[in-house]
Amino acid sequence: MRNGGVILYPTDTVWGIGCDATNADAVARVYEIKRRADSKAMICLVDSDARLQRYVRDVPDVAWDVMDLATKPITVILDGAANLAPNLIAEDGSVAMRITNEPFSKQLCFRFQKAIVSTSANFSGEPAAQNYCDISPELLELVDYVCTSRRQEKKPHTPSSIIKIAPNGEIQIIRK
Repeated sequence: MRNGGVILYPTDTVWGIGCDATNADAVARVYEIKRRADSKAMICLVDSDARLQRYVRDVPDVAWDVMDLATKPITVILDGAANLAPNLIAEDGSVAMRITNEPFSKQLCFRFQKAIVSTSANFSGEPAAQNYCDISPELLELVDYVCTSRRQEKKPHTPSSIIKIAPNGEIQIIRK
């Protein structure tokens, strides 16, 4: 990823396609691999509160409360994105971020020391890959590396909940 590579990896939700969230060329390649319009935003994973604050100028207090109280992985869309690839930031200046607590993806984010793109491992419009065995063989050929962790796992996984939090604390549910 440090050289612009794209990976497939297990996350705290479904399997994901990832890259350096600060590298515009790598982000463009993920959009290309997914066959997805770059107007559709992607999520970024980070390993900690401190790292989240590197990429969002002012995180509203309610966002911290929501993340602390969530019982399942939750992605928050926040205004004031910073220090990310421009093609990852929505037209309104927001970005979708999630702090992962799953051991593998948390360690990956910690070791990489940057935000990592996390979009479901599927072609746009197809079902998300809950497990490694659900990933299209064609998709496997398009990435630079496929992580070996949790390949044998076969259990249900669901995408994260997504909420948008305005600077004034107003919450909008995007996906339950």
